[in-house]
Amino acid sequence: MNLKMKYLKLIIGLLLLPIVLLAKEKPKKGIVSFDTDYTISLVRNAQINGGNYIVANSYEGTILVFTEDGKKVWENKLSGFANHDVWCEDITGDGTDEILTANADGNLYVLDAKGKLMWQNQPSETPLTAVTVMNGKNGKYIVTGGMDKNLYYLSSTGNVFKTIASVDYSIDKSWGKNTEKASPKLKEHTANFLRKATYKNNEEILVLHGTINQNSSTGSIYLFKADAALPFKKIKVGDKGTVGDLRIADTNKDGVDELYLGSSGMIQAAQLTVIDLNATEKIKPIYAKFQKSFRKQLDHFGYRVAQTEWVSDGKTEKLFTLFGTRIILQPTSLEVEKAEVLATNYSYNDLWKDTSNGNILLASAQSGGSCIHIINTKVPSWKKEYIALQPEGKLAKVIQNTADFRTSIKSFKKGKWEGKSQDVYFMTESIKEGNQAVIERISKTNTSPYFLKSQHMAKVENWDRSSFGNEVYEKKRDRRKKYVNSQEQMLNTLLPLYKNNPGIAYWGGHGNDPLMISLDTEKKVIDAGGKEKKLVMIFPELEHYDENFEYYLNNYLYPLAEYSEGKNANIYIRSKHTFWQAIIYKPMWNGLLSGKYAEVFVPSMEETTDKSMDLSVAGKMGIWASGATESWGARGARDNASYYRLRQHSHQMVPNHFLRMLVYNIASGAQYINNFPVDQEYISVLYEMVANGVIYVPKKSEIVSFNPVHLSMTAPNPVYLNEGNNAKWTTFYSKEHEEKNKMVFSRLNGSWPASPVRAHDFSAYASGSKERRLDFLPKYSKGLVLITPPQEGVYADKDAPRGKLEDHLHPMYKGNMQEFITDGKDYLSADGKEHYPADKYYTNVAKAIEEGAKKLPINVSGDVAWVAVQTDKKHLRLTLIDNGYINPNDRVAEITFNGIKVAKITDVVNKKEYKIKGNTTSIDVPCGLFRFIDVELSEEMKQTM
Repeated sequence: MNLKMKYLKLIIGLLLLPIVLLAKEKPKKGIVSFDTDYTISLVRNAQINGGNYIVANSYEGTILVFTEDGKKVWENKLSGFANHDVWCEDITGDGTDEILTANADGNLYVLDAKGKLMWQNQPSETPLTAVTVMNGKNGKYIVTGGMDKNLYYLSSTGNVFKTIASVDYSIDKSWGKNTEKASPKLKEHTANFLRKATYKNNEEILVLHGTINQNSSTGSIYLFKADAALPFKKIKVGDKGTVGDLRIADTNKDGVDELYLGSSGMIQAAQLTVIDLNATEKIKPIYAKFQKSFRKQLDHFGYRVAQTEWVSDGKTEKLFTLFGTRIILQPTSLEVEKAEVLATNYSYNDLWKDTSNGNILLASAQSGGSCIHIINTKVPSWKKEYIALQPEGKLAKVIQNTADFRTSIKSFKKGKWEGKSQDVYFMTESIKEGNQAVIERISKTNTSPYFLKSQHMAKVENWDRSSFGNEVYEKKRDRRKKYVNSQEQMLNTLLPLYKNNPGIAYWGGHGNDPLMISLDTEKKVIDAGGKEKKLVMIFPELEHYDENFEYYLNNYLYPLAEYSEGKNANIYIRSKHTFWQAIIYKPMWNGLLSGKYAEVFVPSMEETTDKSMDLSVAGKMGIWASGATESWGARGARDNASYYRLRQHSHQMVPNHFLRMLVYNIASGAQYINNFPVDQEYISVLYEMVANGVIYVPKKSEIVSFNPVHLSMTAPNPVYLNEGNNAKWTTFYSKEHEEKNKMVFSRLNGSWPASPVRAHDFSAYASGSKERRLDFLPKYSKGLVLITPPQEGVYADKDAPRGKLEDHLHPMYKGNMQEFITDGKDYLSADGKEHYPADKYYTNVAKAIEEGAKKLPINVSGDVAWVAVQTDKKHLRLTLIDNGYINPNDRVAEITFNGIKVAKITDVVNKKEYKIKGNTTSIDVPCGLFRFIDVELSEEMKQTM
């Protein structure tokens, strides 16, 4: 071969080399995921020093910046409170974006490209919910707003130069009986979303979505020109539901943006409302609901936000809607019959379109995920990858930890010293392939737990109410029910359920209509069950407390309770908000509170939109501990995770948060479990834990982790009663009102999602809660401080059948309880003559709790929930639970022993022994799990403090 030919081959080889190398490259992935070690709730992108970066906000309010390949650049923990909104834009003119966060503590925080705090400004004490940046006549300015009903314009250096009150222009007004409670005779709103849009002639305008209610109002759109103090257009959004998302794009390519408003709530199908800003006359909303045939491809039930972006596959553009576990792809023309649905196994906390490249960013999987997922819709394989997407990071750890724990308890045998614990009733389990074998195996033993046959009835009794004697309740109906059944049809529906089951459970009524079944029919169902069959009649949302409801109590519920006595029938009161530390102390509820029907009534909670779960634990258990009831219950439902219903990312597909919450409740003595199905195979480990004694279910007299200080409730102060039971209205805030009313239990209405609790609030000094958000697993490091009926002084009902609180508790509390009295707003003297302001007197209560904790045999600190029980003269059972409800993580519990001599500390499941140093030890609690610890004593525990 001559030299010329050699050179020719070499040249050809060099030319072909890129093609060969390209052929050897791995196929480009449609989805790239990386672990952040945090639960990511919001995700954005930013331009920093000429490059594109991913900005993430964690559940704790930490801001993190990552490269596109997942390398963490920096993090800033900020205040430690939630950020409701994050916006990235260059406000300094240096070509690099700053990061702006609207925080639940009321501050607007601005970070530079290196993560350093440039400045902060707190326009109000209420949470900020929205932020964006506008271009004004004098350059860029910031717009922010939140729950104080104002908009604020700030300079790029943080000075507020304009405050705009919504009352000056709003078209939103509250309605019904809550009008005076929420916005007396005023039209006003809070800021839900703030974004900028391109209007006619390429003009930049500000878009504000204002709202007044978290559950029952779609609110309105207000359009502002740059720098303007009043909107130039107001648009009533109109349809039912709420707005949980706002995106802006010019999808019809006419040079003017459209608004895409996504729903948030308890709906089967996503709702997308599109508003065309280029309408020539009055702007009219264009509604696009997904058709019935289309709904079959969506999850049947759940609390979700419809988030919509517009994407390209390189050829065509489509609307991309994230809705729970589904992605819905449809033409920008909204021809829903052409929509494509992609289903995966997990739901995600947020969606964002990367402004630099068009990629879709997904925040962490709900249930405690810690990844960020990047979807490149131009890669054809992305759809298959989405369908097959599996969690990494914390959620993978949760799933594996649970599987390992399930394996470890197969050979578990409880200690011989532990006697029989309380019976547990799973009232509403959905029996499916995943849990059927477990339930059948446990049921054959004819021992606890017992699985009742539940019945959800769409058809209820159409009985003659004309003789009931109350016009309001004669007319009441629940629109979700069909009133078509006769008494015979009701009995034919319910009585056969007793066969081959230990008992039955069903709705006896609801707050919307507590008379769905006649009293006579209920009595016949009770009689049919006899003493051997358990019957639980569930009554959700009995929130009313007017004279009509009092009539209902005296003429229906109390007679039903009286008839149920001695017949193995229970009335399960599944109320909401502050019921168990407020409404229950109204005189009309004395039939329950007195303990007259202690064996019948079961206190439980429906905790949706609530922000005070630490209080409801203390309230329910305080009723139980007082002797007013013999048992209490707990509920796990999808909307538990929704503390702010305008952002209902409450579609956790792995019910680990349910599992840990129910472990905590059952280990604290809860016997009646009203669980809603999510993943029954996963949750079935709980049945096994109860059946084999991994969870010890204590009597109230066995618990030794109650602080000897208890807070007793009188008839609730009207201010507290009003605020504590109006969690959905967002327009409550008044600076003057807050300054005038510094309450024992505060920041409970709809204006305070995730807000910090004040130092004088019971939650701060007693339970250790720092914020109004999802504290289902409260720390109570100084021992649980019970909220109880008054025991001494003028407020005490000394003739009540329930007797004295200390007579129901462990013997060590006898003569050692210390009582403080409150009406929810102030502290009160036992003789009724003095009122003490909460912000002044709380230090006395806090000090007493601190001293009382030293008298307990065990104290536990760390990010864990806990309960301690005496199971034998020389044994204590300590239960420890990861307390990050939807934010699980590995935890460490710091244990201190007081006045007891410890011989051995053993994990009853894996038999690991922990060493004690002095009077302390540390115990690790795995991510998403719990520890069950036996503390063996060398000497019997003293029965006095």
